[in-house]
Amino acid sequence: MFLEVIGILSSIIISLIVIGVLVIVHEFGHFIVAKKCGVWVEEFAVGMGKKICSKQIGETEYSLRLFPLGGFCRLHGETEEGEITERSFLAKSVWARMAIMAAGPIMNFLLAIVLIFGLSAGGYIIQPKVAAVLDGSPAQEIGLQEGDEIYRINGDRIHIYDEMQAIMLQNGGEPIDLEIKRDGVIYEYELTPQYSEETQTYLVGFTPTIKNGIFAEKVEGYDTASVFETVHYSYYAMLNYVKLTAEGLARVFTMQASPDEYGGPISIVKVVGDSYEAGLSYSFMAAVQNVVYIAAVLSANLGVLNLFPIPGLDGGRILLLLIEILRRKPMNPETESRILFGGFVFLMGFMVFVMYTDIMKIF
Repeated sequence: MFLEVIGILSSIIISLIVIGVLVIVHEFGHFIVAKKCGVWVEEFAVGMGKKICSKQIGETEYSLRLFPLGGFCRLHGETEEGEITERSFLAKSVWARMAIMAAGPIMNFLLAIVLIFGLSAGGYIIQPKVAAVLDGSPAQEIGLQEGDEIYRINGDRIHIYDEMQAIMLQNGGEPIDLEIKRDGVIYEYELTPQYSEETQTYLVGFTPTIKNGIFAEKVEGYDTASVFETVHYSYYAMLNYVKLTAEGLARVFTMQASPDEYGGPISIVKVVGDSYEAGLSYSFMAAVQNVVYIAAVLSANLGVLNLFPIPGLDGGRILLLLIEILRRKPMNPETESRILFGGFVFLMGFMVFVMYTDIMKIF
């Protein structure tokens, strides 16, 4: 019982650290671009709710708040209330305001790339290139050869092996249109994936090419990935997380998702805890790597979520700025306030619903 409690507390603490880092990076994006645009950042806060402690450094107050979920940058003159000065958010051009709003999600995407790069450089990368064809597999039946590069599946360009896995998972056992590149020439095939009882997934039937990470211990028989290959993998892995997250959120907001697809703070704690414990069964370093991987996925998730065009999120503010560009004049402050309040109410209701589904999963 004691060890179980320690495990739960460890999961909560690690999750809060991960979320805290993601929020700080996100808000730092808003902070640094606001500064560059000449906007006075009145407060940089980590957490929400009552202020626990704060320190004034220069013109900005840095604070830590009671609930360690979320955070914010309070920008001078962000609303019509009070005097609008040259250092107010609303005094800046629409493009400057848009850059400030977009900077948070962009920083989350960059963080995801950096984390994936670190994991890949210290481990390995898997490329969508045939290393060996399995006997009796669909790949052998259509004549795939060692060195073939998986170029497209169902018309979607494949850059990394993760993209191929995601498409295969979504496609199930349905036939796929496969394009491979061999000696610079594109060949087209139709292939029906084979179900594997061992992995409980549908497979094409080949072993992909694996390369050692730049800083990883060298394994005989495997080449070492170049810096370019590692950056290439990290960038497209991040884009793959972004795509999967956007598709998932679209299902959620259009009420097409099943309850299992919803996940809030409790789900995050469970995923982080399970990943950490699974890694510990091998080594402490493996546990850290698992947590870093989850952090990379969550960072991409946070970036996508904040870009959704819902008032109250960065994407909602960007949408209102796009409307301002099209109308060639600012929106009526009262109308904008109502829209933002409506978005806030929707988000609060949605968060309550997600928390409810989280709790129901426990029982």
